[in-house]
Amino acid sequence: MFADSVDSDIAPSGTLLGLLQRGRGDGTLHALAAPRAEALAALGRCLRRDPRQDWQLEHRSLYYARLHRDLDAGLDDIEDHLFHPTDLVDTAEERTGLALSVLGHLASYGDRGALLLLRRYVAHGANWQWALDELAVRDDDAGLRSLGPAVLARFPHTPEGEAALAEAVRDAYEPRPWRLWAEDPARPAQARRIDQARERGSFDRWQRQMRPTGPRPGWSVREVLDWARADGSGGDPQRREAAAARCLAAVAGPEDRPELLAAARGGPAAARAAALRHLAERGDPDALDLIETAATEPADPVDDPSGSVARSALSAFSRMRGTAALERARRWARREDGLGAAAAAMLACRGGRGDVGPVLAALRRTVRAEGPDSPALGPLVDGIGRLTVRCATPVLRYVYRETASSQLRGRAARALAATDPSFPAGLAIECLWDCEESTREVAARHATTGDTRVVERLRRLATDPAEEEGVQSAVRGRLGSGGVAR
Repeated sequence: MFADSVDSDIAPSGTLLGLLQRGRGDGTLHALAAPRAEALAALGRCLRRDPRQDWQLEHRSLYYARLHRDLDAGLDDIEDHLFHPTDLVDTAEERTGLALSVLGHLASYGDRGALLLLRRYVAHGANWQWALDELAVRDDDAGLRSLGPAVLARFPHTPEGEAALAEAVRDAYEPRPWRLWAEDPARPAQARRIDQARERGSFDRWQRQMRPTGPRPGWSVREVLDWARADGSGGDPQRREAAAARCLAAVAGPEDRPELLAAARGGPAAARAAALRHLAERGDPDALDLIETAATEPADPVDDPSGSVARSALSAFSRMRGTAALERARRWARREDGLGAAAAAMLACRGGRGDVGPVLAALRRTVRAEGPDSPALGPLVDGIGRLTVRCATPVLRYVYRETASSQLRGRAARALAATDPSFPAGLAIECLWDCEESTREVAARHATTGDTRVVERLRRLATDPAEEEGVQSAVRGRLGSGGVAR
């Protein structure tokens, strides 16, 4: 009935490894009930090969740290991963970031070995800045001061080394270690060097502000459109399109509308995308027709081989907020193309009860065609919950169980809380162990306390120093009110 996940690196959802990779609450529960060797192997696989679709958005570190602590897993596997010879050549922070974050949480739980391992990695590891950020909020002053010489030794006393040091000081996410090193009375030479790096970083920032680099358009519609299509600028074309649209907002007047309409109808791809975005943002009466044309016509194989104009048109439509856009969405929502998907997403976010049919059809169509990890599912799942479409619960449960995205699973859980009467006594209980804070918060508000595991888990979350405030607030609300079963 449904398409399978295309990510071959994620194990099936019915396996222990698949559950842990997804960060599902059942992963923790199954791991604690499984043979310890099997649970440790699955956990180690997750720490060595980060399973997240987007490591910058999805959470796993606290989830894995809690399981690591409950299994009394030891630190040997993490140490082997961090100090593997690969660390000398693969310096990307994605390789070790998850393991370092897990160590940070373990240190918060009082694991002295995790703290010492982080210190050692700061001194010798490639991703030392991540490890230092973990220590900056957990280690004591003496421990951090002891790392100063090792970190400063990473920067040779050369012009290039001093420039790299100034950049590291300026861009530090957690400034506490650098402040401690600069104030260390036992190492005056170190303090002078960091002070000089700070001065240089401040001067470099001032220079960039006074003398901005990069291309800048002239102050006319024609010059902005020419700048939008200029080659050699580098960077993300969508960001350039957005910048060009902002410039058009500043320079375009009523007399420029004919030129903008002409560019949006048939100009070069980049200029056309910028003009479409500008007209859509201004609610121009011709914008919707121009968007429909751009989104449905074949891409120019020479000027627009990647179809950027169609993508820009759909993006511009998705940002429109007027009544006319909503009415047009109702006309387009049953289409089975990109325009139909964008229209269904708009109805999911802004439509009324009369729009349930197209939104539900789009949800089912997207799951069948693209599987449970489709980026298009997010707004549709949200809309199903907002519109309280109870007949969609089988599809929502499927997305919840199968998606590899913990963010999408959380959205499915919120939709199920609004649509599925069995959610409090079912999936909500599992969600109390989920990797995502927002999902645990939903569970804390809805899980029935008729199950003894729920009360025990709520009490544990309430006293866990690593738990997020939003979750603990929801937990206190349930426990303080007597936790009436639902």
